[in-house]
Amino acid sequence: MDTRQGHHEQVKAKLRMRLAELLQHAPEGPASVSRTKALKEQLRITLKTLPTKDYRLLQISRPSEEDQFLQDILDESLQSDLLAKLLADPSISEIMINGPHEIFIERQGRLERMDGGFQDEHQLMTVLERLLDSLGLSVTESNPACDAMLADGSRMNVAIKPIVMNGPIVTIRRKLPHWTMDQFIELGALTAQAAEFLAACVKARVNMILSGGTSTGKTTLVAVLSAYIPLEQRIITIESVPELELTGRRHWIRLVAKQPNLEGRGEISLRTLVKNALRMRPDRIVLGEARGGEALDVVQAMHIGHDGFFTVLHASNPEAALERLQILMLMSGLDLPPAVCRMQIASAVDLIVHMNRFADGSRRVSSISQVLGVSQQGFELEELFAFQMDGFSDQGLLRGECRYTGAQPKFLPKFRLNNVEVPSWLKG
Repeated sequence: MDTRQGHHEQVKAKLRMRLAELLQHAPEGPASVSRTKALKEQLRITLKTLPTKDYRLLQISRPSEEDQFLQDILDESLQSDLLAKLLADPSISEIMINGPHEIFIERQGRLERMDGGFQDEHQLMTVLERLLDSLGLSVTESNPACDAMLADGSRMNVAIKPIVMNGPIVTIRRKLPHWTMDQFIELGALTAQAAEFLAACVKARVNMILSGGTSTGKTTLVAVLSAYIPLEQRIITIESVPELELTGRRHWIRLVAKQPNLEGRGEISLRTLVKNALRMRPDRIVLGEARGGEALDVVQAMHIGHDGFFTVLHASNPEAALERLQILMLMSGLDLPPAVCRMQIASAVDLIVHMNRFADGSRRVSSISQVLGVSQQGFELEELFAFQMDGFSDQGLLRGECRYTGAQPKFLPKFRLNNVEVPSWLKG
């Protein structure tokens, strides 16, 4: 950075601070032309109060150059304000910026395109660089992708050229609200009967996989189910990015993986964390999402008696979840026969809770299946609850629910072993 550019940035920093003060005391409302003009004049007054030496070093020789200098500061700050307002809206669950001129948001499972945008790529990059810099992160041509967690707990991914052609691309997933099982039932995500069954399974230390596609509500369901783990039990959560919020827990250890630095050093993998968690006297282990060889350690831990595991997997259906788990086990680096992996999975995993996102934007439990074993054809599953669709309402809302099939769970001995009452409708 040359001397003049460095001086520009110092003066800009002073003017941004002044603009932040002005915005703090300004009335709420859209950034109208008159409001923007008034803010610019206030900045001009601040600029004129700078020491003569500082102003001279800016090398502004014409009024048009001064005007453009002030406009640049306004544009950058007000567009940062735009992003801040989106993040402050509790009805928005996801923010997607597809280059400077396209902003999409998700509300109640439906996508909307926002009016307006950023002036150009440079302006958007300036906003992003300032935000990432406050987090101690950056994106460059040699490191064009970045994951970050914002101060409010939202998760952000940034991708720039050369890996995207119409960037910069920004995806922000808002911090998950705290849900209760009653709210889940009220929203139609599952029935009261399915909720009673899953709550009993958690208390009985049934090993569960929670599967589904992207943004189907898997992590939210993990947080909801965790409320049924007895308070005195020691929970260890393992995540690549901290998302889980286990409200009201007294004994919660939170482990988070670490990405390598720019030199490729300092990585702490999920597998390392899983191995470490097993040495920390856990009562329950929750793996935020299995992504690689750590799946082998999780399955083997369940296999030798560490019951009550929650593991999240991206998959299109329950069978695909087990197949993905098998592939992840094979990524461990050990020369394991696929048949051995299948046998270990079948004996370790009790239940698969699968979630879908439907055409109306709703996220619901679509299947609760038990693992019966393996055959030459693959894994043998039996649905205990299955979603039955009853069509759509006039408003386009899906009708239907995940209903009990009448099948008997094979893992009921775990209920008796952990002194958990079997629901009356299962006893028959």
